[in-house]
Amino acid sequence: MQYLATGIRCLMMTVFLGAVVGKVATRASFKLFVTSVREMRLLPETLARPAALLVVATESAVCALLAFPFRAAVSVGFAVATALLAVFTVGVLLVSRRQVRVSCRCFGASSTPLSARHVFRNALLVALAAVAAVAVAAGWADGPTDPGGSVLAVCAGTLLGLLIVSLDNIVDLFRTEPKTPGVTRERR
Repeated sequence: MQYLATGIRCLMMTVFLGAVVGKVATRASFKLFVTSVREMRLLPETLARPAALLVVATESAVCALLAFPFRAAVSVGFAVATALLAVFTVGVLLVSRRQVRVSCRCFGASSTPLSARHVFRNALLVALAAVAAVAVAAGWADGPTDPGGSVLAVCAGTLLGLLIVSLDNIVDLFRTEPKTPGVTRERR
């Protein structure tokens, strides 16, 4: 269980760090995130910016808590991550069910509209964070570990985190262009 918790810890740190950096890398990226929060129409317009700031602050706190080498901090980090991801999941589900077209600014500059794929991704992250939260809080992730196993868990978690952060871009690589009747593409 130690290796699983370590892998999930690295995955969550990568995902939340990618989310924070993507949202605050530039003034424009944060402005686009605020716009996407506003366009979701889940809150009054006047609360879009404060909500966006709260999201970024909470995501940053999760990163910091998961980075500490203390069980209590890591346990709280996983609990906050679970709650935040659950809120994100419900928000994306509500937006996609209302068929409101809002760009996913979860990791910055994506123009991909929120959809069932994002609900699934977030629900999976909720489940992983919850499993790790229970494992850490119960002490199941304590004890001696093999250095090789720990390195493998860190690498696997980080790689999976990077894949999740890049998921929209990866999906776009394999997406075929919609076919429009009467429009042909010139072959070169």
